[in-house]
Amino acid sequence: MKEHSREQHYNKKHQQRSGGCCRVSFCCSNCRLSVSSSEEADQSSNSDRFASISSLAHAMVQERLDQMIRQQRQQQDQARVLHRDRSSRKQIRDHDHHQGTRFIVMVAMEKCSYDPREDFKESMIEMIMANRIEEAKDLRSLLNYYMSMNSKEYHGVILEVFYEVCSNLFPFCKCD
Repeated sequence: MKEHSREQHYNKKHQQRSGGCCRVSFCCSNCRLSVSSSEEADQSSNSDRFASISSLAHAMVQERLDQMIRQQRQQQDQARVLHRDRSSRKQIRDHDHHQGTRFIVMVAMEKCSYDPREDFKESMIEMIMANRIEEAKDLRSLLNYYMSMNSKEYHGVILEVFYEVCSNLFPFCKCD
């Protein structure tokens, strides 16, 4: 009980010093996904406007992920055409068989943040690197998880940061 009151006292002092307010959000860290609090934050009169921008940004990110999936499939199809002989086909089948289905376990953890943008960025990079996420469908799953576990207040930030992280980690992917 004393530990909890110490933590509250520290948080209040830190807020006073930083002049900011702590916002609760959920981020991934060490293969743990942190998500936003179930408590609703105070909604401003601009929340509807931000929701529509967030929806548009989400649709744009989803379209980009669809494009990445199509490009990946085209590259895989081209590679298969080049390797028509029997031994190459067997190697491809063996490789595909060994890859199998991947399971990534993410644990939601509430986090008090003074800079949600930076926390989301660190969290996303850590999740992508730790789980070796490279496939567009896996990236889409990660994005959808962030979106579903955080309040609408953070959707715009999540989409912006996700796009930035993917652009930096996967610069080889060309836009049409």
